[in-house]
Amino acid sequence: MGTSKNVRTISQEAFDEFVRENVDDLGMDPAEALQDAIETLTLQGVDLSGIITCIPGVSSVKDNPVFQSLDALKEINSKYRDGDDEPSTTGFSEKDLDDMVSLLDKLSELCSIEGSGNVSIATRNGGVELVCSICSKLQNGHGRSLVSALKTLTSLLHDFQSRETFQKSSGPKIVVDILNSNVQNISILNNGFSIVAAAATGNEILKESFMDLKIEQLLIQIMRAQSKGNIQSLYDAIRILLTPDDNRVVASQVYGYARKFAEIGIPGALVEALSEGLSSPSLVSASIALKAVAVNDEICRSIAENDGIDAILQCIDDSGEQNNKTVARAFCSLLSKLAGSDVNKTTIVQKRGMDRLMKLSCRFPDDPSVLQEIMSVICTLSLRSPDNAASAIEAGAGELAIQAMQKFPEAHQMQKQACLMIRNLVVRNPENRNVLLSNGIEKIIRKAKEKHESCKDAATDALRDLGLDNYNS
Repeated sequence: MGTSKNVRTISQEAFDEFVRENVDDLGMDPAEALQDAIETLTLQGVDLSGIITCIPGVSSVKDNPVFQSLDALKEINSKYRDGDDEPSTTGFSEKDLDDMVSLLDKLSELCSIEGSGNVSIATRNGGVELVCSICSKLQNGHGRSLVSALKTLTSLLHDFQSRETFQKSSGPKIVVDILNSNVQNISILNNGFSIVAAAATGNEILKESFMDLKIEQLLIQIMRAQSKGNIQSLYDAIRILLTPDDNRVVASQVYGYARKFAEIGIPGALVEALSEGLSSPSLVSASIALKAVAVNDEICRSIAENDGIDAILQCIDDSGEQNNKTVARAFCSLLSKLAGSDVNKTTIVQKRGMDRLMKLSCRFPDDPSVLQEIMSVICTLSLRSPDNAASAIEAGAGELAIQAMQKFPEAHQMQKQACLMIRNLVVRNPENRNVLLSNGIEKIIRKAKEKHESCKDAATDALRDLGLDNYNS
């Protein structure tokens, strides 16, 4: 048994031996021997994911469909001919390639069955190493086989261990080489960037590996060359590469990566991707990627200079017209991020941002998740800006807070966001206090404070800045 991240593990051979001993030494019948092995090892805290459990004499490890697929793929992979001496015999035969596609597609399908444990069985039995090897041999041509191999590799990268194995198998270099060699093939690009996203999730070392391979140059090249909106996984890869999601590291490098992305023009290319509007299936992914790049004031301002605010407000208008709450939420969240820049605050308000947000709130009066995002934008626009706070009240932000808080008393995140917005609307604008207090806001905030622990601090601050003495009670 070994230890990996404080979890005890056991090999397939050791597990099978345990079951055999139960039969041979303790006289158990095969089914009982298997059940006893599973229960005993589980009680001992051993992780049995990826172990093929079969009754001795009835079935064997080799009957498992995942194992059979891997075995057959290993056999084909071992036939690969390196054609240094005889170029005519380089690679796999046509029959091998056809068989490989069928086996890879079957393996990918098996690994995608939730709760089956198949993906753990595949990774424990050399699946990641095998498919990386196949990808490295297919990278010059054989598009159909390569798409199947890439798709299968994405399905295998499901946990910390599989990603570590991918790293040790030169996976990042293999995938980036494939992407570089196939910049015109949408299917290969889509599946290749899916691997980048799956591999880099929660893994700082793999993010660094992709950056060392200059993946940002590849991203901008493809974004400029391809027609807009085709490669959703490319946007997912940008988001993951710029997300500090590895809890093993104290200081992530992703903010430096975002600055690198900005230096070579990725924010501008992402703004361009938004211009296709709601007709693009990748629109939300592109907006989330742009939000991930916007890590500092300079980048936020550069997005605005590339007409980003116009594009975002247009998408917000369209989301209301077409009743698309997913787009509405995503673009309000993006606008809120850009509004963190004081220069952008002014631009957004000048472009009738407040009125457009209030119009959106009228389109989604029954969706607290959209209203919450709208209030988040107004909250950010009003921060340290008395003029914007005055414009917000004039546009109807006070009525929005009152109506939403009364209508959705259980929506604790929305209630908290409303309290935060109210605070920013009144902290530097005493004239706004009377407007809100005369409409009964005090009682509504106190109710939220009493009902939701998560609202307590925000509600207390709002009551204090409304000028109420007993704000702490």
